[in-house]
Amino acid sequence: MSKSPNNRPVSVRTSMLHDGDGKEIGNLILRSLPRSESAQVLSSTEFVRLKLHQVLHEAGETIKSVYFLNEGLGSVLTVQPDGKSVEVGLIGKEGFVGLPIIFGFSTSGLRVVTQADGSAYRIEAQSLRKFLPECPELGRQLQRFSLFLGMQSTQLAACNRLHKVEERLARWLLMSQDRIGGKKLPLTQEFLGQMLGSRRASVSAAAGVLQKAGMITYTRGNVTILDRRKLEKAACDCYSIIQQQKKRWNAEIQ
Repeated sequence: MSKSPNNRPVSVRTSMLHDGDGKEIGNLILRSLPRSESAQVLSSTEFVRLKLHQVLHEAGETIKSVYFLNEGLGSVLTVQPDGKSVEVGLIGKEGFVGLPIIFGFSTSGLRVVTQADGSAYRIEAQSLRKFLPECPELGRQLQRFSLFLGMQSTQLAACNRLHKVEERLARWLLMSQDRIGGKKLPLTQEFLGQMLGSRRASVSAAAGVLQKAGMITYTRGNVTILDRRKLEKAACDCYSIIQQQKKRWNAEIQ
């Protein structure tokens, strides 16, 4: 558990920027909490490493643990009875995995799987339920993130229906880079096809279009973004719509 070496609550400064073991907190929700709430939350967390394609929650199954992502990328998928899946959301260090818990539910309606190696602060679902009433700011932050993720999901649903594969691929790469950071993204054609709801051959052709235009390079298992500005122009309007709505809501909060 993330406690100070002498098992005392973390200090004011530590509770905002570092955990009890001295590791810098990357998750933006945890970083924003007031000292009292930060100390209470961090005293109940466990810092964990996440591996590529690790399933955090499975659709229909009980949520045992929730996660404040510290680094890396979580993909939110809707899963069909035949096993096919389509991505309806992305979560990075701005977010939280386990939203049904804060609304009183105990099972996940969606699959959440990691898209890159990363880390998170994990809390048992029961523990979060117990101290959430005592942490009003945490509750507000989680509710706001729920709204952000819902807005993103509705936009992606329209995107998957209306836009070309290369436009959606460009949008997906931009959203992923925003959350992972850096220019290299660990992606495979097969998994990316599942994310975009498209055949592997279609994704391969779309990646070829972007690569030929000098926006990316693609090798087995990795995509490197070469020209983000061009990629933004190649993406459908969904990327800018999501970003603009985030800015409007963040401005209202401030």
